[in-house]
Amino acid sequence: MAPLKDKSQKDNKHLLLVDDDPNLVLLVKDYLELQGYEVTTADNGKEALKVLGEQIPDMIICDVMMPEMDGYALIEQVRQAPRTSWIPVMFLSAKGQSQDRVKGLHIGADVYMVKPFEPEELVAQVESSLKQANRLMLHKANLSLDEGSRIHVPNHVELTPTETKVVQLVAKGLSNREVAEKLSVSRRTIESHVSNMLNKTSLKNRTELARWAMENSMA
Repeated sequence: MAPLKDKSQKDNKHLLLVDDDPNLVLLVKDYLELQGYEVTTADNGKEALKVLGEQIPDMIICDVMMPEMDGYALIEQVRQAPRTSWIPVMFLSAKGQSQDRVKGLHIGADVYMVKPFEPEELVAQVESSLKQANRLMLHKANLSLDEGSRIHVPNHVELTPTETKVVQLVAKGLSNREVAEKLSVSRRTIESHVSNMLNKTSLKNRTELARWAMENSMA
């Protein structure tokens, strides 16, 4: 196993690993956690949807062939829901033919890795995908500000002091866990605050929440 690298870019990122092979799950989970990631696991697509109903990860790493609900069906649902459509997705599959890769990418995966793979490459792909997702979020927020296309929320929206602190950090591109550590509370508490703010503002996701904060000089 390679020595641990500088984890400053990896700390506090939450990954959802979906695979029905317990040996692979153990191997990948342990390696990613050693590299500074937090990893939640699910055995199949249905279990993954339950997890997504309670928390939003920074990235989904998903097997293709699974019982109950396969990776294709899972990612189709992820991409259709505004709450999860932005999440970077990596497919892990033993099916390495060109048509398999093409199908996976068309379904909505950002990365398609063929088993077996080197753990170092997996970590590199995860890090690259997370950085790209953060760049896109910030770019879209700045682009909307430049074009004058402002986010509209109900006039009566009022945030609590804690919610204001949370949305300021969200607008800076921090993950829920990073915000939790900044404010010395649990990630679940931050997820609850984010959910409450989305309900108050009628916004669809964290990206729109970040844009709204930037447009109103909260960030």
